[in-house]
Amino acid sequence: MDKMDNTIQNVSINEKMALDQKILIKQATLQHLTKMAPVDIEFTDLTYSVPTGRKGSKMILRGVSGQFKSGELTAILGPSGAGKSTLLNILAGYKCEGSNGLISINGQPRELRQFKRSSCYIMQEDLLQPRLTVLEAMRFAADLKLGNRLTPSEKLSAIHEITEVLRLKKAINTITERLSGGERRRLSIALELVNNPPVIFLDEPTTGLDELSSVQCIDLLQRVAQGGRTVICSIHTPSAKIFAKFQHVYVVAKGQCVYRGHAGNVVPFLQHIGIECPRHYNPADFVIEVSSGEYGNELVERMISYVDTISPITPITRIEYFQSELEQEITKISWYDQFRILLSRMMLQLYRNRNYLYLKLFLHIFLGIIIGSLFLGIGNDGSKTLFNFGFCFTCLIVFLYIPMLPVLLHFPSEVHLIKREHFNRWYDLSPYFCAHTLSSIPAQIILGLIYLTMVYLITGQPLETYRCVMFFSICLISSLISETMGLAIGSTLNIVNGIFLGPALSVPLMLFAVQGLGSAEKLPIYRTFVMYLSYIRYGLEGLITATYGYNREKLPCPKDEMYCHYRVPRELLHIMGMENVVIWVDFVALIVTLILFKALTYYLLRQRLQPNKTFRALHLIGRLVKNYFSIE
Repeated sequence: MDKMDNTIQNVSINEKMALDQKILIKQATLQHLTKMAPVDIEFTDLTYSVPTGRKGSKMILRGVSGQFKSGELTAILGPSGAGKSTLLNILAGYKCEGSNGLISINGQPRELRQFKRSSCYIMQEDLLQPRLTVLEAMRFAADLKLGNRLTPSEKLSAIHEITEVLRLKKAINTITERLSGGERRRLSIALELVNNPPVIFLDEPTTGLDELSSVQCIDLLQRVAQGGRTVICSIHTPSAKIFAKFQHVYVVAKGQCVYRGHAGNVVPFLQHIGIECPRHYNPADFVIEVSSGEYGNELVERMISYVDTISPITPITRIEYFQSELEQEITKISWYDQFRILLSRMMLQLYRNRNYLYLKLFLHIFLGIIIGSLFLGIGNDGSKTLFNFGFCFTCLIVFLYIPMLPVLLHFPSEVHLIKREHFNRWYDLSPYFCAHTLSSIPAQIILGLIYLTMVYLITGQPLETYRCVMFFSICLISSLISETMGLAIGSTLNIVNGIFLGPALSVPLMLFAVQGLGSAEKLPIYRTFVMYLSYIRYGLEGLITATYGYNREKLPCPKDEMYCHYRVPRELLHIMGMENVVIWVDFVALIVTLILFKALTYYLLRQRLQPNKTFRALHLIGRLVKNYFSIE
């Protein structure tokens, strides 16, 4: 009777477990999203090396092989420096230079461009678009990834389904900066699930989370994998509870595979090579300790030699040909739709960043009052014409630093976000760049006009329409050029180096611009060439000509002054060597400079995302030089 009761109890428990598993699979399937073909990844004899200067090269991966199958949650484990993150980067296509070996998708050689369109890579750092709620971030992701394949109501249903699965319902209207660490990690996963990718790579998803949040994160990934996706993550020292949730574990040591198989088979495998895992000891910690050589290098060598015997790799053969299905199922949205969605997102973020706008508004008003007070009423004073020249130069300096410095501080961080979203195929670079350019222009022009209106009136400049238009236009174009110069620097360098290089470059620009002023001698050709390499020179000539050119009448001389030599504007233009300046030539030169800087910024940003051979070679040379001169 007891045996029958136990049998009935076991049957009921098994039925309950099967029912729970069906519920989990149903929850993780995400019914509203497009179904994708299952993806199995196989890699054979994968190697990777990096140059190390005087020491030649260092081998990171040494011929590793393995399989990661759909429907399984896979963990890549190993001691620090074992090569687990490198393996993940190579499989995701994030790092390809220096690697060799065969990577197959469903039995077919991987075509990297197509594979990237079907996979996503969630980095260790949670990079989220700021000043957006969870719902808004999900909507923009759905619009960029799905386009018009689903109606707005279907997209909203899919978003609610994903947030329900990932337990983000309560935070649906929370700004991303106010999310907890676990919520940020889950949102990073949710954003990539919008188009239901069949392959998901995660770099240490539990780093920085407490034990409860880590368990919840892995539990959610397990549910996602049970929906038919291939989920692969590198993980650092998981707890026993987390370790037991992985259907497949791949352990790397010294660039070689020392174990592959189910998490529950780790202890028997270690027993087979001759070492017993202590009772009440975390198997994950123990296998990492053994593979790091803490119990002797002999055991590590034994693990490497036994892994192929105990866990042989069976070639994958699927009837479906994955890449041809992708061409039918994944369609990129149009350039205009990408531009429109990105511009809408940027304008919303700009509107939400009102404190920053208020600070810039206050700064422009403050500078307008200070500079206007310093040059009070000199615009129509024949005795202070040279001081008015200083005012024009000061305006150009203001529009050199004020637009550039904030960009140097925030754009390098934004580049990391662009890199992640672009790698995961959210959008192309050109619509992003155009949207970014257009979204920054209105605030730049409005704030510039506020400053210029104040100082122009306070300093008593000529109130003639065409002179005002020329003066304002040249200043505003100069501000756009300096902002673009900041973007070019920020797209290549980090914040520290950019903050150093930006002001350092501005000094020669200012010095070149004032060469030969007040001197009757003609400059040598090489100095003239260098002088006109500075866009500030064109701006300075334009402002002086707009203020004193076009046959401006004599300026009044104060009664307390006996003689005002430069009350005749032509005299100032002559001594400055600007009597033959054509303002439209300077204006066109500034427009051309702006276009060239925009093109340079786009090119540098493109090389940051997808470097060509030249930039890869330069990066390699820089790394070799750094390693050569590094202190051992």
